[in-house]
Amino acid sequence: MYSKAYLDFLVYFHGFRDYFECHEVLEEHWKEAPRSERKPHWVALIQIAVALYHQRRGNLVGAKRMFTNALRLTKLESERIDELGIDSTVLIDMLQKRLDSLTTEPFEDMNLPLTAEVLELTKKRCEKQGVIFGTPSNLVDRMLISKHSMRDRTDVIEERLKQMERRASK
Repeated sequence: MYSKAYLDFLVYFHGFRDYFECHEVLEEHWKEAPRSERKPHWVALIQIAVALYHQRRGNLVGAKRMFTNALRLTKLESERIDELGIDSTVLIDMLQKRLDSLTTEPFEDMNLPLTAEVLELTKKRCEKQGVIFGTPSNLVDRMLISKHSMRDRTDVIEERLKQMERRASK
């Protein structure tokens, strides 16, 4: 019923606390659809992960922008969010509270308000991956905190060069 990418997102989100990878996995899934058929509820979830990534790194301006966008989209896409086994009403409240306390409270991981079925499924998938659902972020893991600047981007750069060459040859 749920896509592999979505289930992977949930494990990265709740088990590994790798919000950067959450973004990568779900964005790739979202982009598989033709532009005219891309679903905004995926963007809301991507933005939540990106907001948490920014907040954890201390980029409160980026976190505020992403939480604000995610809140707006979650309100617009609440029915679709609910279909994913996430209580959109609770999520909207969580996002608003996070926005309201962004500059006054220290970073704390977020658990999405999953239905019992999706929660159990996610916990089992976490266990299979060797992580515990709900474990707090490792705030001294530089790769986890700053993955965007530390990862190997060779494949991305090579693909961009290929695209540039294709455009130039046309």
